[in-house]
Amino acid sequence: MHESGGEEVAGKGVRVSAEEKERAVFMWGYLPGASPQGAPLLLPTPVPKPTPEDSWKDVCPGGCGFAMAISESGKLNTWGSTENMGQSYVTAGKHEETPEPYPLQNDAPILKAGAGWAHCVAVTDSGEVYTWGWKECVPTGKLVVDQALKGVMEKDLNQGTRDKTPAFLQTDISEGKIASVSPKSQAIHSVSRSSSGTTSSQEYKGSEEGSKRRRLSTQKQASESSSSNEESFSALPCLVTLSPGVRIASVAAGGRHTLALSVSDIGQVWGWGYGGEGQLGLGFRIRTVSSPHPIACIETSSYCKDKSTAGLRGNITSDMQFHKVPGSYVTAIACGGRHSLVLTDAGALLTFGWGQYGQCGQGSTDDELSPAFVSSLSGVQIQGLAAGLWHTMCISSTGEVYAFGGNQFGQLGTGVDQAETRPRLLDATSLENKHVKMISCGARHTAIITEDAKVFCWGWNKYGQLGSGDAIDRSIPSQVPLDHLYLPTNIACGWWHTLLLTQVPH
Repeated sequence: MHESGGEEVAGKGVRVSAEEKERAVFMWGYLPGASPQGAPLLLPTPVPKPTPEDSWKDVCPGGCGFAMAISESGKLNTWGSTENMGQSYVTAGKHEETPEPYPLQNDAPILKAGAGWAHCVAVTDSGEVYTWGWKECVPTGKLVVDQALKGVMEKDLNQGTRDKTPAFLQTDISEGKIASVSPKSQAIHSVSRSSSGTTSSQEYKGSEEGSKRRRLSTQKQASESSSSNEESFSALPCLVTLSPGVRIASVAAGGRHTLALSVSDIGQVWGWGYGGEGQLGLGFRIRTVSSPHPIACIETSSYCKDKSTAGLRGNITSDMQFHKVPGSYVTAIACGGRHSLVLTDAGALLTFGWGQYGQCGQGSTDDELSPAFVSSLSGVQIQGLAAGLWHTMCISSTGEVYAFGGNQFGQLGTGVDQAETRPRLLDATSLENKHVKMISCGARHTAIITEDAKVFCWGWNKYGQLGSGDAIDRSIPSQVPLDHLYLPTNIACGWWHTLLLTQVPH
């Protein structure tokens, strides 16, 4: 959220004193419990205050079938879910039209929160982290054993994989506590790419087949590791155990993994959950990391003294010499469906995880098992980042938008349905002379706020998540109709919905 003192422009020349504003939240898209018969909300719709005495402080990204926002009193409020929504109800509770505080163990004020497909994570004002939902996303202090793959790990160890494995995991691997698929990306399809790094929609047929197989495999794993009992499927909110003295500033939730960024040790990134495509940045594939582990992102991290650590990755030449990633520490994090993003203080973007649609921006469709600098953005200072199910978006310090990854529904905003394996600068006419200051991604759609208080959305629109009044997909940025009296201050996309925080004069 960007705030400043003095006066701010709200829409068409209306000036609003910073001392004379109250916040309002609007929603649109698919929130089944928030509208009659679960119909999609096609236009921005006001969200009721949690109580007459309380107001809104921030909106939160994520959530499959439910929404989250933080009130001024520090309560995490959820709404939109119903009992027949399965994992949404288990994760968020039956909070329908009216936002209700989610019952956490203590009354510590919540500062930030996010949700994945079926899990949530929240940070308190004291830097503690709570998480709940899918059990594989909730730390247990133990690493999941997959006996079917134990032999593969032992073979890798005998062939020297141990030398590339972080020290804190070596003992667990040798004892069979970690299940790794392979230290190398296993491609299940072949996609031809042009010299510009694009993948045509025709070539997506193979990719979609591969994606389907992965989904089936994931569903099979989930059914094998979880019973039909909802208690086994979902965990209640629990306090995440971190190293002594670690204080978390922000969190991000992916499909089945979580990242946390601490401020107590100069921007260290922590990760846990599912890591089968490298989204935990450990240098190899792992089914589940059930306790938070540090992810080595840049050379100067206090956990990265040894350059041979598997997670340490910038640009690596043929003689394996390490080239330092620009920056001294991480300032921001984001999670996609199965990939992750981190941003350094120098504006350098690093990506890791699933790369089937080019969402890691490295010019290929390979998975990235360790944090890798997006070198094609060298010279561009990135200040904002967001990740969807299959795509990645970022904004520069000059307010320009870069996009890469999957584009089946126009979620990149390029005007076509081609994937981009390298960052592409958006040159949409609707954004001409616009400076973007905020960005968020849903599963297959994107939303931004510009400096002149305009809101634009594009991508998948089956459930009205673009706020355009219809259910038509858009492949270029489309302005969301909003009363000019409301000044947009933050935007957060859920999987199938969008939330907008605004300020309005009394």
